[in-house]
Amino acid sequence: MSISLPKSIATWRRQLIGTFSNNATEIPQWELELAKGDDVGHFGPESAVWAVHGSMTPIIAGIRALLLQALHPGAMAGVHDFSDYRSDPLGRLAGTIRWIFTVTYGDTQAAKAGSDWVLRLHERVHGTYVDADDVEQPYSANDPEIARWVHLAFTDAFLSSHQRYGAPIPGGPDAYVAEWAVAGELMGIPNPPRSEDELRKQMASYDAQLRSSDYVQEALRFLRRPPLPRNQRFGYRVLFAGAVASLEPKHRELLGLKAPHIGPVPVPMRFPVKLVLGVIRLGLGPMGPSERSARERIARVSGGV
Repeated sequence: MSISLPKSIATWRRQLIGTFSNNATEIPQWELELAKGDDVGHFGPESAVWAVHGSMTPIIAGIRALLLQALHPGAMAGVHDFSDYRSDPLGRLAGTIRWIFTVTYGDTQAAKAGSDWVLRLHERVHGTYVDADDVEQPYSANDPEIARWVHLAFTDAFLSSHQRYGAPIPGGPDAYVAEWAVAGELMGIPNPPRSEDELRKQMASYDAQLRSSDYVQEALRFLRRPPLPRNQRFGYRVLFAGAVASLEPKHRELLGLKAPHIGPVPVPMRFPVKLVLGVIRLGLGPMGPSERSARERIARVSGGV
């Protein structure tokens, strides 16, 4: 006997799934194809990467990562000049999710092919920007130092968001950073960090290069109020506030943001963020199609089926 959901809940769930799938009416083919392949992949069900990426914390980590990435003027110039995040935000989100989940859940060949695809897209992304010293500089999305900042921002955002709002990580934070270094290498980044301490040191080496700008503030206005369905807007505001609260004070200051507060009193964000993420988990289900496909492949190559 099947149980039909009330129309309002069914609509909310359909729109929620659509937000993360570019409004696809069925599971995207690339997720189903993750069941193909000849090896376990770079990670597996017991890995720190699966624990973090298979949770709900990447949703808030994505907001934090975008805020951090925007502070590098070279990275931000590429986004401003070439990204379609304003006209096609769900398509942009779906593309990022596709790469992250392909590297996370695909076999090694799929992870390399997915990363090579992104690198080819980046070949056309080049131009000039004004650095923190007001000097014009050339940029390229595949420049190792700009790409390194993007990798650091992703790694820091995923790790910090999970530490604050998620469950314990198998092996601890060092295990996550070390494992996800594979993603950096696939994107052509030499010597990506392999411990939390290395991550913090490499991020700190960029401090003098980071700055705000009109481009940053334009992106920030969009991130504050993206074009989401009405029934998702309150939850998003909670997640945005949680992402801002999780930032280092120096990064918040550069962005012109303040930690959530009522008068002089900081607002604890852990409970409301976890509540919203829990509701999203109910809407999306306990396991995504990428992970299901990966488990099918791993069972097959391991002789389980």
